[in-house]
Amino acid sequence: MNVKNIASTTLLNNTVQMPCLGLGVYKTNNGAEVEQAIHVALETGYRLIDTASYYNNEEGVGAAINSAGITREDIFVTTKVWNSDHGYENTLKAFDTSIKKLQLDYVDMYMIHWPMPNLYLETWRALEHLYKSGLVKAIGVCNCMPHHIDSIIATHTIKPMVLQNEFHPRLVQQDILEYCTKQDIQFQAWSPLMRGRILDDITLKAIAEKYNKSTAQVIIRWNLQKGICTIPKSVHATRIQQNADVFDFELSVAEINTIDSLHTNERTGAHPDHFIEHFAKKEASLKK
Repeated sequence: MNVKNIASTTLLNNTVQMPCLGLGVYKTNNGAEVEQAIHVALETGYRLIDTASYYNNEEGVGAAINSAGITREDIFVTTKVWNSDHGYENTLKAFDTSIKKLQLDYVDMYMIHWPMPNLYLETWRALEHLYKSGLVKAIGVCNCMPHHIDSIIATHTIKPMVLQNEFHPRLVQQDILEYCTKQDIQFQAWSPLMRGRILDDITLKAIAEKYNKSTAQVIIRWNLQKGICTIPKSVHATRIQQNADVFDFELSVAEINTIDSLHTNERTGAHPDHFIEHFAKKEASLKK
């Protein structure tokens, strides 16, 4: 992946070009907040917007894209099918709902948000149908381990183009990166900044000081140099702009290895093999 500037793209295994850097909009409020964040991002040069039905802001994402004054073909839009909508027919209905909320004729990437046991393979069959119909330009999976992808490859005709997993300096999954390289699947990082929890790390701050950059900029640069596409989230204009200002410096191999060594296997979200229990506990706590 040769990343020279904010316009740089990576070639997916179906020959679609996907921007290497994008804006994530998880926990960004629908309406003015998400629209303003996207407008700032697009004005800065971002061309990938990552949303999901679970984020409850697809309407705002669509409104921002349609009012941005940028050719639709120049913006890469990702959305995802949620856990409660798995299965062939349910997925097709969920996609229809999403595309109507987005007010778009097609989606650039449609993804399985989490691999629901006994259902995600049927869901993938629906994604294949949407892909073949031209309603989506690429299909992928989120929050999967290699064994999930192996099952898809063994039972279907289309390989995922992208794997989007949690990835940051405290969760460096080098084995999964190598698996994706072998399978020609592009890895994309969600929560690359660990939801802000790692920005005060002493090691990262020392590297950032050397380049007169923020720790967030160092982490994003680290992602890109490791061949990882990344979608940092922010609703603040200055941070959205700063997160894209990462193309005027280059980390050394030693610095990349130093950041890799910060790995502690710490997650902000669920493990792909245990996410059902994670969400069950989350729902139970909300009912208290």
